[in-house]
Amino acid sequence: MKRHKKGDMQLVKIENFLEYKEPITVKDKTFEKLMFIYSIAIRELETKIGILQDESKIFYDYDLIDHVSSRIKKPESIMNKMEKRGYPFTYQEMIENINDIAGIRIICPLKKDVFSVKDLIKKIPGIHILKEKDYVTNPKESGYSSYHMILEVPVTLSQNMIYVKVELQIRTLAMDFWANLEHKIKYKPEGTVNKKVSKELVSYAKAIHKLDNKMMLLNN
Repeated sequence: MKRHKKGDMQLVKIENFLEYKEPITVKDKTFEKLMFIYSIAIRELETKIGILQDESKIFYDYDLIDHVSSRIKKPESIMNKMEKRGYPFTYQEMIENINDIAGIRIICPLKKDVFSVKDLIKKIPGIHILKEKDYVTNPKESGYSSYHMILEVPVTLSQNMIYVKVELQIRTLAMDFWANLEHKIKYKPEGTVNKKVSKELVSYAKAIHKLDNKMMLLNN
């Protein structure tokens, strides 16, 4: 690979690595290499999150993070999202516009921990914050609550340092319980969720929001 000037080490600019204007073919070597790069970004970020988790426990005797999960978006999900949004099926469009190919979820015990973790993530050297959405303070109309961040994570290969986008979600145990249940109901084989079920899900989300606040007060 060619060496690049500082500031030019972005995934879409590594011409020798990726013909990014070419159509996506999910079974070719280029797609495999690209998914490998995203998987490295997840490993890099998981390592840094693990250090924060261990530091909190060992130095402060507090479990700031309950657990962490991660995933690489399935090829069919990537293509479906691109089709839904009207993006041309090229690697360039995928890399520039699909921000959640690599995803990490941090689950915290309490609501205040969500914001503590968010602030710590921002202090990690080399991490770039591209976008933030606070659905904890301002939940979605559906009741969904979580803190979303789109990050650029530095990944070092043998000859290049590449910034790779990773979506990070931070939520409490209670928020995660609701979100998982809502997802299962929404995508069950029977079809779409009717208005009655949607209203009930919103009411349960509000109840969980109150529970999170009460648990936080008990912990003070």
